[in-house]
This record gives sequence, C-alpha cells and structure tokens, in this order.
Amino acid sequence: MNEQQLQPQQSPPPNYLVFAILTTIFCCQILGIVSIVYAAQVNSKWASGDFKGAEEASRNAKLWAWISAGSGIIIAIAMTMLGVLGMIAGAIFGGSGW
Repeated sequence: MNEQQLQPQQSPPPNYLVFAILTTIFCCQILGIVSIVYAAQVNSKWASGDFKGAEEASRNAKLWAWISAGSGIIIAIAMTMLGVLGMIAGAIFGGSGW
C-alpha cells in the first residue's frame, strides 16, 4: 500500500477554527481572518484527497492565529503604556499652566 491509501484512515489535521475565531474577535481582525480562511480549507482539502494541502493549511491557520494573538498582546501593552505615560504627563504638566 502506498502512503495515500493509508492517509484516509487517519483523522484530518486540526483546523484551529475556534482559535482563529477567538483571535479574530479579541486580538487582531485582519490577521485573524487570514487564519480563519486557512482553517476553513483544512477539512475540504482533506476530503478531496489533498492531504499535504490540508496539513499545510492547518499549519498556516495555527501560525496566523498565533501571529494575531501576539499582535493583539503587543497592541494591548502599547496602549497601556501610552495610557500610563499620558497620566504621568498629565500629573506632571497638568497643573503647571502648559
């Protein structure tokens, strides 16, 4: 038996659709949408017999979901730092007539 005959008996790779949707809602919409597109391709490629394509789509969905989550964390940290710096600047320069 060759490799393609053995593949359908296995389960498809994870599609990371839930992870992609959550990162789209809570982190970065544009990068999360890229992850959703790849996640949606996993099962259809697997069903059509494109096993390597399904595995690649699974890897890409996971990668873009993590990139989206990371960018969301970086943006949240940057916004927090800007808020803190704004409060410090307001406390320092707020009463001095600037």
